[in-house]
Amino acid sequence: LCRRHGLWFRLRKLILWLLGMYIAIPFLVKLCPAIQAKLVFLNFVRVPYFIDLKRPQDQGLNHTCNYYLQPEEDVTIGVWHTVPAALWKNARGKDQLWFEEALGSSHPVILYLHGNAGTRGGDHRVELYKVLSSLGYHVVTFDYRGWGDSIGSPSERGMTYDALHVFDWIKARSGDNPVYIWGHSLGTGVATNLVRRLCERETPPDALILESPFTNIREEARSHPFSVASTRYFPGFDWFFLDPITTSGIKFANDENVKYISCSLLILHAEDDPVVPFHLGKKLYNIAATSRSFRDYKVQFVPFHTDLGYRHKYIYRSPELPRILREFLGKSEHEHHH
Repeated sequence: LCRRHGLWFRLRKLILWLLGMYIAIPFLVKLCPAIQAKLVFLNFVRVPYFIDLKRPQDQGLNHTCNYYLQPEEDVTIGVWHTVPAALWKNARGKDQLWFEEALGSSHPVILYLHGNAGTRGGDHRVELYKVLSSLGYHVVTFDYRGWGDSIGSPSERGMTYDALHVFDWIKARSGDNPVYIWGHSLGTGVATNLVRRLCERETPPDALILESPFTNIREEARSHPFSVASTRYFPGFDWFFLDPITTSGIKFANDENVKYISCSLLILHAEDDPVVPFHLGKKLYNIAATSRSFRDYKVQFVPFHTDLGYRHKYIYRSPELPRILREFLGKSEHEHHH
């Protein structure tokens, strides 16, 4: 009897503790919007942890150069530049200057903007660079301030500014070669912010590719598996959790941005994406497709069936991807030259 009483006492303590946490966490988030910002960015999650970002060759990227650029005072960002497979033999043992000049060779360039958590050396990211390089693209990617070995504190404004700086750095070296922007997940928010600014200043990229995009960070946060679990049972979820995101100045308003973008747009989304629900990508496509800013440009949506199992970050595995890019970018290269 005594033992059963002790067990019941411990269980009751645990239930009270969990209940206390359940009530305390929302208040903590509400009082400290910085916590919510950290949960959106997850920039402190360094996975894989033990890689040396100065050595892309350790990740099998033998023809990649590591640079450091400085978008603003006190901000330094780490950049990787992978050359197209056709230039691999020449790239052996070459220095940074050779790589920078190679951007002027007659190959298109993709600026890749990664999602939250991890670094430019994340496994699925590295696999995509390899695919794109084998298809004849330069791939330039970087860690936003506060990610990886990049210095500075993360913010939506800062991430967008870093992307703008790298884009201008590429354009200063790439001559007439097409430059495409590819954003994945949270990186789609950076991508549309960037492209909207580029279109406003009349230097649009040659195309925009959004992989697993959402409409805006509020809708994405509400649809996230963690939120779905808590929203069902938590009164005032928006007030506690979503309002602090907005208070932190985090919007990533893809749905607003696409109304101001004028260049070809390709959206890729897997139906079984557990992180950014498929319906958000589809909704964004519908907004873009009916937007007047795209009336002279191609807007395409490519779904990947659930049976393929590409989920949130494995679209690079699709044997169809080379054809999809060739057909889509081939046409925007045509637009670019005429």
